[in-house]
Amino acid sequence: MAERLGEIRVADQVIAIIAAVAVEDVLEISVRSGGLYQDLAKKLNGGAKGITVAVTEDRVIIDMRVSVRYGSQIHHVCHTLQEKVKEAVESLTGLFVDAVNVHVESVDISK
Repeated sequence: MAERLGEIRVADQVIAIIAAVAVEDVLEISVRSGGLYQDLAKKLNGGAKGITVAVTEDRVIIDMRVSVRYGSQIHHVCHTLQEKVKEAVESLTGLFVDAVNVHVESVDISK
């Protein structure tokens, strides 16, 4: 059994950045801005726009506001996004991801 040497805490904004990098693997999705208040808070605290993180003990809940490319199967690409974010956060932080909530707020019709 490994001896505990002390406490390790991963900041919410670090988890948000890990999640934002994972989004880049899903070409059909982009993270949306969180609105004026959330954008200001993210600028002050670091992190990633459109992504909020709640950590309690060793469990994480991530909320993401996204835009999906027109013509994509929304349920499929969002499920893929959930899996990639969960895998990235868990493997890099050692924390357990309870939920990755994806809120589709727009459809990108640009080509």
